[in-house]
Amino acid sequence: MTAGPAARAAGRREWIALGVLTLPCLLYAMDLTVLNLAVPAISKSLRPSGVELLWIVDIYGFVLAGSLITMGALGDRIGRRRLLLAGAAGFAGASVLAAYAASAGMLIAARALLGVAAATLAPSTLSLIRNMFQDPDQRRIAVGVWISSFAVGGAAGPLIGGLALEWFWWGSVFLLAVPLMALLLVLGPLLLPEFRDPEPQAAGPGQRGLVAGGRAGLDLRP
Repeated sequence: MTAGPAARAAGRREWIALGVLTLPCLLYAMDLTVLNLAVPAISKSLRPSGVELLWIVDIYGFVLAGSLITMGALGDRIGRRRLLLAGAAGFAGASVLAAYAASAGMLIAARALLGVAAATLAPSTLSLIRNMFQDPDQRRIAVGVWISSFAVGGAAGPLIGGLALEWFWWGSVFLLAVPLMALLLVLGPLLLPEFRDPEPQAAGPGQRGLVAGGRAGLDLRP
């Protein structure tokens, strides 16, 4: 019995590309927590009702979770890098819209758009890592870095948000995403390869509902 061909080892280009892939992961997690310290300032400026304030805080995570499977299937069809870059552009645009929201309803809509855009980031980055790092040992390290970037982003959100609120208005917590996404849009086409699934499968409504329902259950827990 002959052994299969050895997996190709990743080189310097792939490791630099991994650093680029951590940018959207940081922002993905940061936007889950960065808003917490801005809630008093938003309440004073936009005067949302209690229900509106709840939606401002939670709609990002709710829409994000409900869109993950759909966006993963879309990336298989149109290309993981293409979806990642489209999501990065959408995330930057929605961040600007949220930063300059003139009403609670406008901020809720912008946060929902942020959730849709963010849902493109996690499945695209993980799929690219899987394709870029074929050696099992290197892949384990790359996935570890990927997971760590989410943890760092979640922890850094309140800290960076607090510093921004110390010097600027509440909308500045959303503008933090714009320069990092712009950097991803510049470096992504240069460093990230494109991959598509030759036999993509569409996500069914049952899968999407299961993810969204799970998120809703977490948000409504006592």
